[in-house]
This record gives sequence, C-alpha cells and structure tokens, in this order.
Amino acid sequence: MRKFLPAGAMTVAIALLFAVPALAKQTGAVFISSEKDNLITVLDGKTQQQVASIKACKRPRHMQLTPDHQRLIAACGDDGSAIVIDVSTRKIIEKIPLEEGVEIFDLSPDGKKLYFSNEDEATIVAVDLASKKVLKQFKVGAEPEGVLVTPDGKTLYATSEGAGMVHVIDLVTGKIVKNIEVGKRPRRFALSPDGKELWVTCELGGAVSIIRTADNTVAGTIKFQPKGFRADDVTPVGIVMSTDGKTAFVALGKANHVAVVDVASRAVKNLILVGKRAWGLALSRDNAALYVANGLSDDVSVVDVARGRAVKTVKAGRVPHSVVIDD
Repeated sequence: MRKFLPAGAMTVAIALLFAVPALAKQTGAVFISSEKDNLITVLDGKTQQQVASIKACKRPRHMQLTPDHQRLIAACGDDGSAIVIDVSTRKIIEKIPLEEGVEIFDLSPDGKKLYFSNEDEATIVAVDLASKKVLKQFKVGAEPEGVLVTPDGKTLYATSEGAGMVHVIDLVTGKIVKNIEVGKRPRRFALSPDGKELWVTCELGGAVSIIRTADNTVAGTIKFQPKGFRADDVTPVGIVMSTDGKTAFVALGKANHVAVVDVASRAVKNLILVGKRAWGLALSRDNAALYVANGLSDDVSVVDVARGRAVKTVKAGRVPHSVVIDD
C-alpha cells in the first residue's frame, strides 16, 4: 500500500534544519549500519576503535551524509522511514516517514530532496526534506535498488534487479527517457569523477556493466572470475571509485574478495581477501583506506590500499550493510 507523507506542523523548523550551512569540520568518524542489531556503530577513523553505538531504527541499511557533512541520513528498511543523525553529537535529531520497502537513496546536490527506491512498489520516490511531502513517484522495473543523482541534479539513474535494467530519469521533465539493458540483477552505481562513465554492479552476472553517459549505452563489461570460487559465488554489489577516477573497487559478495580494477584498461589488478560476503564499501578521501562491510562474518575489513591487503578486522554488529566516512 502506498503511503503519503504528511506535511505536519514542523515545516518551518525542518526547512531550517535542512538548509545548507557552511561546511562542518569533518570528524573522521566511520559509521557502520547493522541490519540485525538495529544499530549504527561509530569508529574512530584513525584507530578503528569503537567510540559510539547509536540505537537507530528497525533494519538500518543505506546511509549518506548531507552535502554539508553536518548530518547523516540512514534508511530504515523495516520502519518505512529514515533517521537524521547529528554527526557531531551522534544523536538522532529527526525522523522522516517514507514508505515501507525503502531501499537505497540519494540526495539532490543541494541536499533539499531525497530520492529513494521502493522495492515493494517498484517506484522511485522524490521527497522534499523540508516539508516531508512526496514530490513525484516514478514507476520503474521490478525490485529497484540503486539510485544515483548526477552532480548537476538533472538526471537520476536507478537499477531494476528484476528487469535487469538501468532506468534513466530526466528530473527536469519528470520522465523516464531510456531503459538500458545491463547484466543480471543490477545493484549499485559508481560514477566516474568526470561523469563520462557509470559503472553498475550486476550481482547474478558476476560482472560490472559500464554505461557511457553521453548516449546512455553499454560501452563494456568486466567479468570477475576469482580462482577457487564457483561462478554463482561471485556476486558483486558494492562499488566505489578513487577520487582521481583511476581505480574502481568492487565487492564480490560471497566470493569474499574485493576486486581492484584499473579504470582505463578495465583490467583487474588485484583481488583482496576480506570477510564473508563482502558487501558495502567506503573509501577514505585520500584513497588510503577502504572499509568493507562483510555481511556474513559480522565485521568490517579495513584495507590498506597501498599495500593491497586487509590490515584489520573490526566487529560491527550482526549483518553490517553500509559504511560512511565523515572525511
């Protein structure tokens, strides 16, 4: 059942809450959501020691910092909502009612709108964060998950796991302008810093599809075949690119490795052993540390990128989902 969002009496106060002030001083903290414990674990980014544990909501999953880095938004899969956390105090300061079935989300560049995928309803929903009103709903293919808004705020890309497609939505006209066939069960995105390529993980295809954004066509495919693993164990989901756009990191799911890919040549340069069911990824701004959420070993691997191996394992609740670094 579709649930519409009430404007409420807090419109003015919330508008001030989501106004974009000057950038906050980055804390260096690492936030990890835990689906089964309903917690968000906070680590010190230098020592990887736990410094806080935030009692969040039912099944916290995807998280994202607001553009000013002052707040962290976390989607609550079983609450049909999102919570807003003050990064400095690590306190929940707001709860945003969304819809049951909320999956992944992205924010508009100005931080005023939230776009989330609703797996149950097969929609992408645009929400105004100040008024909490639904602005638009886009009907897409079955089981949408990945959502990415381009830096200019004009285009939204969404994956449809069931249809094996990436939908291209023009946010100016409010229309789907193209449906791109990619590999089996597309999940997450990484956009190259120059905006020319959009990399899409395809979980059941064991691959990444590369979309050329100039014409929204598939320009290439990278297949992952680590030795010693069956093909159906290679289930890429999480993906992140280095800030210079030269390297992509792809979490290979049940293959328990992260693939390090040279973006220009599309060659796999290294396979880094991590925990069980490597899932969510986060890369530090200086590209020195990669955090890997391992959903079946209930921990996070800390990878030294220069050395090309995991140097630390940190417990992070049951079924860690996403990692966000405030740097």
